[in-house]
Amino acid sequence: MTEPIRLAKRVAELRACSRREAEQFITGGWVRVDGIVVEEPQFRVTGQRVEVDPRADLDQTEPVTLLLHKPPGYHTGQGDRPSGQPASHLLDAATLWAEDRSGRRPLKKHFVQLTDCVPLETDASGLVVFTQDWRIARKLTEDAVSLEHEVVVEVAGELAPNGLKRLNRGIPYRGKTPPAIKVSWQNETRLRVALKGAQPGQIAHLCEAVGLQVLSMKRIRLGRVPLGKLPPGRWRYLLEDERF
Repeated sequence: MTEPIRLAKRVAELRACSRREAEQFITGGWVRVDGIVVEEPQFRVTGQRVEVDPRADLDQTEPVTLLLHKPPGYHTGQGDRPSGQPASHLLDAATLWAEDRSGRRPLKKHFVQLTDCVPLETDASGLVVFTQDWRIARKLTEDAVSLEHEVVVEVAGELAPNGLKRLNRGIPYRGKTPPAIKVSWQNETRLRVALKGAQPGQIAHLCEAVGLQVLSMKRIRLGRVPLGKLPPGRWRYLLEDERF
């Protein structure tokens, strides 16, 4: 009987490439065993049909960035640890938005070593970012003070006299006044807030300072990247031409 061998070894023989390159072909989703994509280099094969997609391109192994529409009740960020599941648990191949335009195939490696860059309150919904790209993680972290968040806020209560003017002048939070803020009514119960360097809890603090209670919040934009029509609980890939 033929002894089973690692799939990476078989691919290296087929492609006349190094074992490392063979592993990259496999984890990149380019290899099929009896017609089924296998992404584990350690998978054992004997007499099965092993095929490497002729379009296989190791240049397509770049890190990815995932944009998720987080529903209320899921937590994000390193310091926020309430009960319930982390938002990252919503990320898998089954929850990829059907209208994703990236042309990428969701692979297992796309869901590991992700950095949650811009926290959002557990009770809030909206756009959150998970990335494998250190350049994007660094930009969203180092430029956090100048990154603009656009949030739609459902409120109750009676706005204090000159409350809207106070909000647009900036109300201090944790000893710091927002570097830039724009607040307007979207309708009778909803505020639209564009705030640079937003921190968890800040918008609720601002609203309470002018007599309003926050009922719900949805972040609809980070920098120049909008939430758009992405449904709750679904995610998409950041496109190559999108910049925060």
